[in-house]
Amino acid sequence: MDSIKDIKDRLKEASIKELPALIAAYESDEREGVKKLLTAERKRIAAYEAELARMEEMFHYERLYPEAAYIGGIDEVGRGPLAGPVVACCVILPKDCDILYLNDSKQVPEKKREQLYEEITKKAVAYGIGIVSHEVIDEINILQATYEAMRQAIGSMKIKPDHLLVDAVKIPGITIPQRGIIKGDAKSASIAAASIVAKVTRDRMMTELDAKYPGYGFAKNKGYGSAEHIEALKTIGPCEIHRRSFIGSILGGQ
Repeated sequence: MDSIKDIKDRLKEASIKELPALIAAYESDEREGVKKLLTAERKRIAAYEAELARMEEMFHYERLYPEAAYIGGIDEVGRGPLAGPVVACCVILPKDCDILYLNDSKQVPEKKREQLYEEITKKAVAYGIGIVSHEVIDEINILQATYEAMRQAIGSMKIKPDHLLVDAVKIPGITIPQRGIIKGDAKSASIAAASIVAKVTRDRMMTELDAKYPGYGFAKNKGYGSAEHIEALKTIGPCEIHRRSFIGSILGGQ
């Protein structure tokens, strides 16, 4: 008879598709330790099946356009921070996409975002990034800068989308058919994928900028207005990458 440790190791090493057969093999084992292990694995299978069902629903909008060979999801990150650029991404996922756990990047833990970033950029049919600096944000305002980042993201793609799914907005100045979806990063797999790639890209940029501009906690706050960041602004003053149009009220006209 296999030891409980051996059974635990086998279950841990098994793929989700192998688990049902393994559970069946140990079903008659009356040891309490084995029963607890099997209960936990049944829960893992149930969670996996629930995620499959959720992801099936996440492709609802993509399925509305069967005539489109390439559907691009677009999202941006960085409209709210006091410093740094705004970053947009456009992603075309394959028709047979098997990526799980796509969601609004703010709802995905950092470690999982990093894993998904690697999977998305590896499996995507194409993706593009657009980055608009703090100077341009101050010059043309954050909404127009966001549109520009989105246009850059589309323009940088090796394969252009036939149809676009965009988080919340419609992008001016492009001829590709598009649909704006409120909270699209939580409703469309393509937009969610773009959200994750954009956020990881920008977070990595802000972490690098933290070394160049220490004292503001950019690696931690990513340029957003945390209490520590605002206090640093008041004591140290702004640095080169701060958005002057965002910090005037904080500095009181300094």
